[in-house]
Amino acid sequence: MILICYDGSPDSKTAIKLAGDLLGDHPAAVLTVWEPFMEVMARSPSGFGMAPGMVDVGEIDSANEKSAHARAEEGVKLAGEAGLNAQPRCRSQATTVADAILAEANAVGADAIVCGSRGLTGIKSILLGSVSHAVIQHADRPVIVVPSAEVAAARAHRHH
Repeated sequence: MILICYDGSPDSKTAIKLAGDLLGDHPAAVLTVWEPFMEVMARSPSGFGMAPGMVDVGEIDSANEKSAHARAEEGVKLAGEAGLNAQPRCRSQATTVADAILAEANAVGADAIVCGSRGLTGIKSILLGSVSHAVIQHADRPVIVVPSAEVAAARAHRHH
């Protein structure tokens, strides 16, 4: 079983294509991680000023989860086009996206994890962190990190 991380971004689409090219004979799970509203608000200074009852947290979380399921289904469709037999998976983020990915890898018994790389550099990578980096640092199984076609082309251009 191969766990493919999918968030709809160009790098995650490229990761699905590469997984199909390299690992097309393996069963796969396409994972989309969604973030509960209270996790978002816990990191937001403006969230602390919300009055109770202003927001229906359950409704927001339900919409976020529904959106994540739709993204996972989109990823499964792309995986099928790439020659993979994949199933959709969604997981809520309890702590970090990387932790959710690693927990899902354990849950499905993944032999490897495939994820995209945003290609952030400098201050953006420091401020935003790197999901793929955290997955690599904490994984107990192989991880394939795939840059989007645009990021790969820009990097290739820099090396010439």
